[in-house]
Amino acid sequence: MSFNYATRYPVTTRLLHWIVGLMVIATIPIGLVMQQQGLARPTQDLLFILHKNGGVIILILVVLRIAWRLATPAPALPPTIPAWQATAAKTVQALLYALLIVMAVSGYVRVRAGGFPIEMLDAFGIPAMVPRSDSLAETAQSIHSTARFPLAALILLHVAAGLKHLFARDGVFSHIWPPLGR
Repeated sequence: MSFNYATRYPVTTRLLHWIVGLMVIATIPIGLVMQQQGLARPTQDLLFILHKNGGVIILILVVLRIAWRLATPAPALPPTIPAWQATAAKTVQALLYALLIVMAVSGYVRVRAGGFPIEMLDAFGIPAMVPRSDSLAETAQSIHSTARFPLAALILLHVAAGLKHLFARDGVFSHIWPPLGR
């Protein structure tokens, strides 16, 4: 099937998609490694800083992405795509957005309620929006730790579907690739 460039996502959509995707993929191993016992304290501190501030950036980008998506509808899928795949794609995308927000908000609440800094927000003078509370921090950490599993599963499903469309050359992958240019 030949691809019609008029059906591509705008460059803003493509950039937001790939920046968020790369940041999330980078944040996952950072989050896992930073919790390892025996890690040198300066290394662990750096990983915590990267993870916390990366989460803030991801949240901002996801909110921007949702707002942009509401203003800029997705291009139509090729008529060869079965209805169940179109429904599955919309469902997975909505769940990815929701879980990315859950992860960022629960991470924020865990850190702030735990009395820890978020250096980027502190540099801008943005005060904590939650009170210091060990029980709130514990609940938020539980949510953050649990939500990572369905998020990882959805990311794998999204990547697998993207690869399927790339190799099928059905035009769907070309909606979002490349991030820049034609």
